[in-house]
Amino acid sequence: MRVYEARIEFTPTLWEVETTKLETPEKVQAYLGDVMETYPHQETFWVIFLTTRHHPIGRHLVSLGTATSTLASPSEIFRAAILSGATRIVVAHNHPSGDPTPSTADLTVTRQLRDASRIIGIELLDHVILGRRELDPTGRGFYSFRSNGII
Repeated sequence: MRVYEARIEFTPTLWEVETTKLETPEKVQAYLGDVMETYPHQETFWVIFLTTRHHPIGRHLVSLGTATSTLASPSEIFRAAILSGATRIVVAHNHPSGDPTPSTADLTVTRQLRDASRIIGIELLDHVILGRRELDPTGRGFYSFRSNGII
């Protein structure tokens, strides 16, 4: 029988640095700003772990996908959130096309995460899709499920 152990360690200096509150999609976009630069041609799915006061504890790359899709399951996302000690999370992914308009799959996964968060007791604050301002029909460069009333 194999026994696995998972452990997350926090560095005190890192904890002190994270004083920004991630309360708006614009702040989430800024917090994950390097994602589009690091993975410009692949979809990536991230979970950001937050305290009760919306301060980030950290972020975790859940999935690195292709140019048109990535996989993200509630079990993968909430496993990491539980291990981090987060009380709230924000999930985000990018659209390499630059247009952050949600797909049917984006809507489905968001509803699954919303329902799972209610059961688990870790609040899902938002799901943000990152794009590029110049390719976004709304000119913002992101799509927020919370701002659009889906969460």
